[in-house]
Amino acid sequence: MIGVAGCGRMGAPMLAALRDGGTDAIGFDVFDKGAAHIHTNLMQFAPHVETLFSVVRDADETDTLLFGDQNLMQTAPKLTRIFICSTLSPRYVRDLRARVPGHITLIDAPMSGAQIAAQNRALTFMLGGVQADIDDAIPLLALMGQHFHHMGTFGMGMQAKVLNNLLAASHTAMTRLVLDWADATGLDQDRLLALIATSSGQNWLASGYDSIEFARDGYANDNSIGILVKDVAAALDAAPPDADQTLPKVVQSAIRALTPRH
Repeated sequence: MIGVAGCGRMGAPMLAALRDGGTDAIGFDVFDKGAAHIHTNLMQFAPHVETLFSVVRDADETDTLLFGDQNLMQTAPKLTRIFICSTLSPRYVRDLRARVPGHITLIDAPMSGAQIAAQNRALTFMLGGVQADIDDAIPLLALMGQHFHHMGTFGMGMQAKVLNNLLAASHTAMTRLVLDWADATGLDQDRLLALIATSSGQNWLASGYDSIEFARDGYANDNSIGILVKDVAAALDAAPPDADQTLPKVVQSAIRALTPRH
């Protein structure tokens, strides 16, 4: 049986895609989602799971799931494969290999595309692990996504993800600033976005401004804008020793300062 832990804005549509694809999949979340196949009782979930997709928020929740209060290393005796889909520090992810029993296959499989791509089964996965394990995983991942990039050994998928999200955070910060300045100068937003889509300023947030669910949100610790701040922190944690961290930290501060747009 396949289990998805963390059935929020990304995990819930991923679980739906797996079930629609004909797999025997169930979910686990600490909050009641009002669905019979998503459990809050760990013992209705853990004993049955052989393949786990971990889509929890951060490293602390990953620790809780795998080793802490939920402790799937003990409560899920059938578990033989784990996909780490949360965006975490690559340093933390690489260390998981020494903490997880050797008979369990580990694949880091963070994804990109936001909730709209998860709902449309159009996610992009960045994968780290042994080639044979990746090859075996692709048919399952194809139920949820369209693009699969094997970046190297375990942890390299996450390394690629945090670098990708560092770019996404910079696009978010600057696109929101540009739109604020457009408003202040009387420039029509829709016309500007249409221009950006066909010119040198093109970027992910601007191109998806009307479909990305958090494009207009302000910063809050528990929303998707807040997760971008966490993702930049994950990139900084795994930065090269002599890397200049000035610009990423400026981007992080700019994201924290975002207020809602209407």
